This record gives sequence, structure tokens and C-alpha cells, in this order.
Amino acid sequence: MASTMDRVKPAVALKAPALAGRLESGSFNFVVGLLSAAAIVLLTAPTIVVLITSFTNGFSLKFPPPGYSLRWYEALFTQSPEIWHAARLSVQVALLATCLSTLLAVAAALALARQPSAWARLADSVFMSPLMLPTLALGLALLMTFNVLSVGLSFWTLVIGHVAITTPYILRTTIASLLQLDPVLLQSARSLGASATFTFRTVTLPLVLPGIAAGAFIAFMASFDNVAISLFLSDARSEMLPIRLWHNIESNLDVRTAAVSGVLIAITVVAIVLMERLVGISRHVK
Repeated sequence: MASTMDRVKPAVALKAPALAGRLESGSFNFVVGLLSAAAIVLLTAPTIVVLITSFTNGFSLKFPPPGYSLRWYEALFTQSPEIWHAARLSVQVALLATCLSTLLAVAAALALARQPSAWARLADSVFMSPLMLPTLALGLALLMTFNVLSVGLSFWTLVIGHVAITTPYILRTTIASLLQLDPVLLQSARSLGASATFTFRTVTLPLVLPGIAAGAFIAFMASFDNVAISLFLSDARSEMLPIRLWHNIESNLDVRTAAVSGVLIAITVVAIVLMERLVGISRHVK
């Protein structure tokens, strides 16, 4: 009898830590899952509310809608020339800013990647500083700079301001891609007599192109959706889409604003899926 009890006690002693471990793991997973669910709800609820509201048949932004209709989407496409003008201007500014930012960021990334010196770290901090500053402060600073230089506000001042906020995105993803590039490939190209230009065009650029594309996509979206820089640097003839929508909401709670948001959400989702399939954007923005 004593020997049987002696065998049972170690078994119970072994089960107790295992049970405690399962309880700890289960409670941790429960808490993390609960927080994740709360975060998902917090992030997606505004988007879902806007999408539902965009299908209202009422004349004001109200949730839940009194009824559902496509009337405001029809009005958006047939009775909103000012919104489409603002959208075209936003696309033009975002495209120009992204192209210029890509040239600047790729050149800077080639110079800064794998550079351990203090000047390289300082230059990297300077390039990334627009992301660290409040956008309102940055917009005001750019406006004051243009005033000091006696440069009037125009389409091009708007583009320059957007270049300042989009370049860091492309710089960061390009540097990340360059750091993942095997240096042996570049050494092999040089040992075979390839020039620096030929090596960049045939080896470096094709390998880091997904990172550049991912940064350019993020930069375009950041420029298209920017409010602060556009508010400070646009003139009377350059009304960007976010500013136009803000005025619509501020004046009369125009339901077409929700319809525009619905279109932009759909375009953004499709663009993200395409970019993920083409270049694996999630691998370059971690």
C-alpha cells in the first residue's frame, strides 16, 4: 500500500506544474485575443460606419441611416465637378511628389546603406525628421520658409511640401531592401569588370525594386491623404481632395463625402491586395 502511494505522489506532482502551465498559457492567449479583438473593432468600426452611412437615402450624415440607396454615389459621379477636380489635383500632386521622392530617396539610400559613420546616421535622422514632427508644425514651418524666400504659394510649393513628407517612406523601405542584398553579388559584378552604373542597373535595382515600389505606394497614399501640408501650402486654385471634403463636412454635412470615402476605401483595399501580390508589401513595412 505504501509503495502504491509513493507512485501516485510523483504523478500528482508532475501534473500540477503541467496544469499550471496550461492555465497560464490559456489565460495569456485569452487576454491577448481579447485585446486584439478590441483593437480590430476600434480600427475597423469607423470605416464600417462610414461605408454604411454612404448608402443612406437621407440628406445628412446620420447613423444608422433611415433607409438605404445609391443616390449619393450617383450624385458623386454626375453632380460633383468640384470634387472630381480636387481628386484630379490630389492625384497629380501625389504622382509628382512620389516620383521626385523616389529619385531622392533611392540616391540617399545608396549613399547611406551599410554606412556605420556618424555622418550617415545624422543624415538618416535628417531625412526621417519629417515623420517625427507634427504635420501641422511641419506645414507651418514650410509656409514660413517660403515666405522668407519670397516664394508665393502655387502648385509647385504644394508638390515640394509633399516631397518632404513622402521621401522618408521610400528611403526607409529602400534601405531595408539594400541591407538584405547580399554584398557578394556586388563584389562579383565588380570583379568581372562591371561599372558602378551597370551593376546598379542590372543587379542592385532589380533586387531592391520591390522595396522601392512598396515605399512609393505608401508615399503616394500618404501624399494623397495629407491634410496639414495641403492646408498650409495650397493657393486658392489648388484645393486638394481632403480639403474639399473637409469643407463639405464643415458647411453642411454633405453625404457625398461619405460616398467619396466609400470609393476611396474600395480603391485602397484593391491597391493593397495588388501590391501585396506583386511585391509583398508587408515584407518591407515591418
